[in-house]
Amino acid sequence: MKKELRIGMIGYQFMGKAHSHAYRDLPFYFDLEFQPVLKVISGRNDHAVKEAAERMGFEEYVTDWKKLIERTDIDIVDIVTPNHTHAEIAIAAAKAGKHIITEKPLALTLEEAKEMHEAVKENKVKHLICHNYRFAPAVLFAKKLIVEGRLGRLYHFRANYLQDFIMDPNFPLIWRLKKEISGSGALGDIGAHSIDLSRFLVGEIKEVVGMTETFIKERPSGEMAGGLKATADQSSLGEVTVDDAVAFISRFENGVLGTFEATRFAAGNKNKNKFEINGEKGSIRWDMEDMNRLDVYFRDDEAGLQGFRTINCTEEEHPYAGAFWPAGHIIGYEHTFINLFHAFLQGPDKEETAYPDFEDGVRNQAVLAAVEKSAETKQWIEIKV
Repeated sequence: MKKELRIGMIGYQFMGKAHSHAYRDLPFYFDLEFQPVLKVISGRNDHAVKEAAERMGFEEYVTDWKKLIERTDIDIVDIVTPNHTHAEIAIAAAKAGKHIITEKPLALTLEEAKEMHEAVKENKVKHLICHNYRFAPAVLFAKKLIVEGRLGRLYHFRANYLQDFIMDPNFPLIWRLKKEISGSGALGDIGAHSIDLSRFLVGEIKEVVGMTETFIKERPSGEMAGGLKATADQSSLGEVTVDDAVAFISRFENGVLGTFEATRFAAGNKNKNKFEINGEKGSIRWDMEDMNRLDVYFRDDEAGLQGFRTINCTEEEHPYAGAFWPAGHIIGYEHTFINLFHAFLQGPDKEETAYPDFEDGVRNQAVLAAVEKSAETKQWIEIKV
């Protein structure tokens, strides 16, 4: 019998579904030394969390997350709750000796993020922040090409993360649009992913200058209703206190120039998470909406045949791709979480497959804070961790 690795999950909506699916599929694709067990799930609404437990496959449910953390039969606490709860739950879990997985961004503020990092270090528990896009095989292959020097000296990193799900002025004032709960808007919700990818692929960011905009200042009250859907109450309006869009430029410590854009007001873009990296020997570019493909250009290709080639990153030579299907049989969004959790639970065997931990969360949070400060002061802001 394999040793059980018992999961306690706090929260149960969009990311709860993604994480639960990953735990259930891990043993199907990978020969693990342990068996993940969905032990307990926690949520405030008794009826809703009971239904989630049955649907996702958890053995039990509770309505008080503190009781979950107190249990001796939980090895990992997985936090998929709104951002303003991350710090309190993670610190309590660390003190209880539990390993921790949490959704991004790590916290509401840089100060909270640092407190979380100190707690996991002090209590010697493993920790993961779920920047799952690192673990698309095409992104890991891009990292491999960079590490091998195939692009030479890097010059540019440019990223845009475009969505459109809140463009309707009648879309309700969900928690993602309230600063006291989310911390920021498009910046922290989706821009954080671009920041993490840039640090993973290129290096640390030295300084930033940026701007933000809130296009719709008031919205009807309402709540999330699964995924990115929501229900509205048109009888009352509330103030939107986060950004709808952000744009910033950066200079990396190694001299690379960076440009970033994140918005939830780009009509027709559902989850357009893109980056392009230009170097002295060539370029690479990737788009989450076609996540199995990596576009690659090498300057030393034969004249007349130069141009971007499209690599379908589904072969065994591409990181993690060999764990799934034969070449050309594409994988999807859910597999990025399976790969991420495998790396966390097994431990990375190569630098280019390093998983993002709370230190990464702190460094990402420092960039988020600097962009917000720059937007307020209209000045370049140095990144300080």
